[in-house]
Amino acid sequence: MKARSASHSRKTRVAPGSCGATHLNTNRNTHMNYAIVGFGAVGQALARMFARKGIEVAVASRHPPEALAPQANAMGPTIIPKTLKDALEADIVLLAVRYEQHPEVAKARASWAGKIVIDVMNTLDDLNGVPSSSVVAQALPGAQLVKAFNHLPARVLAEDPAVNGGRRVVFLSSDDESATAKVTSLAEQLGYAPVNLGKIAEGGLLVQGRNGSWAPLVFQDLFKKGQ
Repeated sequence: MKARSASHSRKTRVAPGSCGATHLNTNRNTHMNYAIVGFGAVGQALARMFARKGIEVAVASRHPPEALAPQANAMGPTIIPKTLKDALEADIVLLAVRYEQHPEVAKARASWAGKIVIDVMNTLDDLNGVPSSSVVAQALPGAQLVKAFNHLPARVLAEDPAVNGGRRVVFLSSDDESATAKVTSLAEQLGYAPVNLGKIAEGGLLVQGRNGSWAPLVFQDLFKKGQ
């Protein structure tokens, strides 16, 4: 399967069990708080997902909170600009900076133990065959890392995931089942149809750009029909 560019993503309905994937149904998260690190095109698209559902989320970047306030305020009252240090206190952190900036974010906490980090980043760098999410996980010792929301371009992430009676698919991969369950629940709350690809170095390779090429599921805009 040839990877398609962001401008040529195709809309296809996906049936349960397709792509060798497992569909998870979990209870909604309770008493969890969220943060988005990175407030460029992707970070703002993610923030719009939370705003659409009225879910509070902190947003942070290398800039001070007041610099993010105009865009955040325009999205709604549930989008809260914070410092990077304060945002990283969240239970679940969506990492949406440029890939080469993730080591800088990693240094912002002395320990990542107990944190769930959603890796929304992409890279085509040659990492000697290692998935980029594995490299990110090594930079965040103790974190439970889940790859998700990275296969769709920002303009698509910013759209309502409910289309023609179906829900837009978001792919998840992780080596931690408990973290996968929590991110699955979050994706469902945000209106998406989560599909679990399994471990990062197995099914997760389908959404990992590597060695100058996009993986088969990157930029594939799929929908699950019905509920």
